[in-house]
Amino acid sequence: MAWLTTEQINEMGFAKIGDNVFLSDKASYYNCQNIRIGNHVRIDDFCVLSAGEGGIDIGNYIHIAVFSSLIGAGNISLADFSNISSRVAIYSSNDDYSGDFMTNPMIPAEFTNVQHGDVNIGRHVIIGSGSIILPNVILEEGVAVGALSLIRKNCEAFGIYSGSPAKRISERQRGLLALEKMFLNR
Repeated sequence: MAWLTTEQINEMGFAKIGDNVFLSDKASYYNCQNIRIGNHVRIDDFCVLSAGEGGIDIGNYIHIAVFSSLIGAGNISLADFSNISSRVAIYSSNDDYSGDFMTNPMIPAEFTNVQHGDVNIGRHVIIGSGSIILPNVILEEGVAVGALSLIRKNCEAFGIYSGSPAKRISERQRGLLALEKMFLNR
C-alpha cells in the first residue's frame, strides 16, 4: 500500500489534518474542504470519502479498512478509537425506494425524495465487514456491529448488534476502557 506524502495531503485542501496520518493514494477523497481528520488515522486502499455539506469528522486512533465508503450530505462523525472494517458503507443520504419518487443523483431534487441525516459513530465502536449504516443513526460508545449487518436505528452503548436489520444480541465487555487509560498514560 502506498501512502500520500505530507505535501500531497496538504495540497488536497482538507479542513483539518492531524499528525501520524496515513492516507492511501488509491483511495478517493471528495470535497476535502469538508473533511477533518485527527491524529493517528489510517485510510486504506479503495476507500471513498465523499463529504457533503455536513462534512466528515474523523477523530483520533481510527482505521478505515479497504473498500469502505463514507458518503452523503449529512455529517458523518467517527469518534476516537472507532474502527471501520473492510467493505463497510456509511451513508448520510439515502434515496426513497418506495417507487413514489425517482432515484439517483442525476435526477433533479424536485423529482426525488432523498433523506439526509447525520451518522455518529461513538468511541470504541467497531463495525464488521460488509455492514451498512444508514442516515440518522447513532452508534453509542462501545457498540460492536457484526459482519454483514444493516443498521437502520440507533444502537445503545456496549451492545453487540447483528443481522439485517440488526438487533441487539448481547452485551460487549468494557475492559477496553481500562486499556484505553493505560494506553493514553504510557
